[in-house]
Amino acid sequence: MCSIISGMVGVGLAFVCALVAWSAAAALIARSYRDPRLHTGAWVASAVCVAIGLSAAFPGALLEFSALTFRVFQIGVGLFGPLLLAWGVVEYAVASPRARFGTRLVVTTLGIVPLVVLVMDRLRGQFDAGYPAMADHYDIIPRGALLLVHVFAAVAIGASAVVAGLAMRERPRTAQHRLSVIGLFALAALLEILVSRFGLGSMGQVLMLGAVAALWAAFMRAQNPPRERTRRRGGRRRGGDGGDPGGDPEEDDGVFGRRRKADDFEDDYDDRYDDDFDEEPAAAPSRPSRLRGIITIYTLAEGRGDQFDDHADEVVEAVSRREPDTLLFACHTVPSAPQQRIVYAIYRDQLAHEEHEQQPHVAEFSRRTSGSVVATNVIELALSGASANDNLASMLMPR
Repeated sequence: MCSIISGMVGVGLAFVCALVAWSAAAALIARSYRDPRLHTGAWVASAVCVAIGLSAAFPGALLEFSALTFRVFQIGVGLFGPLLLAWGVVEYAVASPRARFGTRLVVTTLGIVPLVVLVMDRLRGQFDAGYPAMADHYDIIPRGALLLVHVFAAVAIGASAVVAGLAMRERPRTAQHRLSVIGLFALAALLEILVSRFGLGSMGQVLMLGAVAALWAAFMRAQNPPRERTRRRGGRRRGGDGGDPGGDPEEDDGVFGRRRKADDFEDDYDDRYDDDFDEEPAAAPSRPSRLRGIITIYTLAEGRGDQFDDHADEVVEAVSRREPDTLLFACHTVPSAPQQRIVYAIYRDQLAHEEHEQQPHVAEFSRRTSGSVVATNVIELALSGASANDNLASMLMPR
């Protein structure tokens, strides 16, 4: 009698795990469709793979596992679940293009080679209705392949946490937020790895529910980044509560891309001195340039150019009025390629770029144009030299 009840509980938990996993995956797909990014795509793919693995576990719990359901379970929960999750964490937390490119190469290798091994290698041992442990049925080669994947996931998530922690002094709220997101993803990956390696019976089913919940919570938290506290930058107030986002009311009526006054920093420097002080203060030290440039190349679907251009005009106008630290934001057509658009942006620094990405009008632009864009290529720039005319803004945006 007890064994029958235990079996019914196991089948019920397996069904609930699969149902919750697919519900979470569907919700994440809907959320990522509104704001499509590479790291969100990796997390969604991880959730789908876990859902597939747990779906194979339901008939395994009902009729006992077989070679097919065991392989699908290990590939979904043990291989692609933690691998894609860790890749998304690196894309989310690490800004270095070299680190991202290297991670993509490793993820590709660790995705293809272990997949072939897990599909082709012989199995051993007898199956039952509980979540099967990896070591009970795989030989040393597939176990070694999964071990490499699990070690990579741990190292990638740990390194991403270190990178996020390094920004604690400059942007404490953003760093704390990212560390909490990474911590939740680390918990999800850990639970997936534990269940894959040890099975753990009914406890493993409960742990998988925890893994899905942690993945969901981390994804939702990553979608709602905080804003840094009010600070003084170049003599202007940024992000004050109840104030204009741009800080200077005259900035809203100005031409987009207007050249910043060269003495902004000096004005702020002079404020430290009393008005009755007779002597001129020493010249303010020059600050090294930290300008950030981004070129985004959009390839549009046939017949969607006018629709995209309308949305581009709206976001350009919004950026010009609300983002004083976005120094230049221009959308270009390409006469020789009518289905391409090029957006060129220059930001005061990395923080200005991150704040631009968090603006509601930028998220709305991404959502509205997602149906018109078939491919996007982003090029990051570092300034090595420049020359600009004082009339550049009026030439780019005639009024």
